[in-house]
Amino acid sequence: MADDGRRGEEDAGPGAAHHVFVVMEVLLEKLKVLNYEEEVLMKHNMKNLSRHYFVSSPYLASNPGEQFFMFTVIAAWLINEAGRPFTEPQEYDEPNATVSNILAELRAFGVKVDFPPSKLKSGSGEHVCLVLDRLAEEALRRKGFSFRRPNYPTETTEEESVMEDDAELTLSKVEEEMIEEPDDDEENVMDLEALKLRTTHTEAEPSSKPDEILESTVDASEWNLEVERVLPQLKVTIRTDNKDWRIHVDQMHQHRDGIKSSLKEAKSYLDKLQEDIGKTLEKVSSREKYINNQLEHLIQEYRSAQAKLSEAKERYQQASGGVTERTRVLAEISEELEKVKQEMEEKGSSMSDGAPVVKIKQSLNKLKQEILQMDVRIGVVEHTLLQAKLKEKSNMTRDMHATNIPEPAAGPFS
Repeated sequence: MADDGRRGEEDAGPGAAHHVFVVMEVLLEKLKVLNYEEEVLMKHNMKNLSRHYFVSSPYLASNPGEQFFMFTVIAAWLINEAGRPFTEPQEYDEPNATVSNILAELRAFGVKVDFPPSKLKSGSGEHVCLVLDRLAEEALRRKGFSFRRPNYPTETTEEESVMEDDAELTLSKVEEEMIEEPDDDEENVMDLEALKLRTTHTEAEPSSKPDEILESTVDASEWNLEVERVLPQLKVTIRTDNKDWRIHVDQMHQHRDGIKSSLKEAKSYLDKLQEDIGKTLEKVSSREKYINNQLEHLIQEYRSAQAKLSEAKERYQQASGGVTERTRVLAEISEELEKVKQEMEEKGSSMSDGAPVVKIKQSLNKLKQEILQMDVRIGVVEHTLLQAKLKEKSNMTRDMHATNIPEPAAGPFS
């Protein structure tokens, strides 16, 4: 895309993985400028986007379906805001077709797309943020909005000057306190300023000159003892100012002289160390050459052994491949054999089982009993039928006899 150069530079840095968070925050600000809350969220009854809604991260909760639908809705709205007609996608539209249409509109704005459309189907990630960011830029450009640099108010320098004066005053007070702190080594040292004040004080007093020549009445030994006692107090010290450049120059010269003297001492040791290291390296190289010459035949044998080992490994791999194939075939045959054994066992158990025979015998006995009962019933029915036939026959015979009786003949006297 247009910002590939900038993103390429940022990818080289350690913060490249977090660049998408910054892009998402900037995108959210642009959407707020375009008033997406009222025109998109309220229209579709959606909740506000979080600062890192479209960022793909294992530390953030994700809902790919919801994020993809939100992405398509916002992208369609931004395309319309940028001045190009675009049909608002529905929730059940084909994702591939929707993404292809969005990328086609993005190319129409002159943006180079160098990633596959499948990167947008997840609804989150760097490419989703970049696509929405570019569409938001196009929408803002059409509306004539542009971000400007902030104008900071000019600050007055009075407060700074007061603070600097206070700081200098504080620093000077600290230095004075440090200077006024008595040291153990300077307890018996006379101050030059105090000496000057004492001298001026004595000069201010009226001098009383003696009229005669003074002669000492003090013993010389006692005088020497007093001088030795007072001598440490007569030393005059001038306190140095740490801000004086002359002191820094003197310190630099002292350090330079110290470095030169230390360098002279260390250079001899370093030269000696260099010579020892050089000699040691020469010995190591010569020893290495000697060992290489002595072990040349062993190296050749080792190389030939390595070649043989590689050949043996190749043959082993080939053989192991055949063994694997045969093992697989053996497993299949074993499985079939197990199935056949199971079928034979089922058939043998069914053949050796006497339960069906017993059931058949029981059924035959039951049939015989039923046949006997049926025979008895048939006999009873035949007897009944025979009696009925005989009775009917007797009745018929009687009727026939009754009809065939002749009438009595008429006598002579009739």
